[in-house]
Amino acid sequence: MNDRLRRQIDFLLEIDKLKSVFRRNYIADGSRAENDAEHSWHFATAAMILAGHAKAPVDVSRVVAMGLIHDIVEIDAGDTFIYDDAAKLDQREREERAAERLFGMLPPDQGASLLALWREFEEDSTPEARFARSIDRLVAIILNYRTGGRAWRENRVPAEQIMQINSRIEKGSPALWDFVRELIENAVKQGFIE
Repeated sequence: MNDRLRRQIDFLLEIDKLKSVFRRNYIADGSRAENDAEHSWHFATAAMILAGHAKAPVDVSRVVAMGLIHDIVEIDAGDTFIYDDAAKLDQREREERAAERLFGMLPPDQGASLLALWREFEEDSTPEARFARSIDRLVAIILNYRTGGRAWRENRVPAEQIMQINSRIEKGSPALWDFVRELIENAVKQGFIE
């Protein structure tokens, strides 16, 4: 096996670990926690389906690619719950180290390309990144809503914090933000959250 192929296969085997990184969200039927690989698939599919709602025209394949790689770093860094302020303090450093190690496993040209794509997502620097970050938040919200706010309730996340943190969805899609805001308001009315 040549070095390029070996590095690519090693990377593919390494990212299989994403299936074992569990999130605080539950899958739609509430039977178990969602893993990062499932989240990435859901994100990529949602980006493809909802691209017409982006605030600005986006390269859908680029957004889908962001969806597939954005959480790979959590293999090393772990999943940081978006509402956990203490865990977010060193999140950037943990994830940057993880990104360098994981994407560094690939042949240099591929590794550099994926690292740049990951950083673009993190920096929220393009219409694609802004829409991707909106989709990332959207899929978590719809699962939380579908499960009666289960992860929100278990982690005692108040509606005000949910609204504040997720308001950035509007940067990528005002239409999706209107939808999410309505879901959060309905969650309060139904007693899922306070």
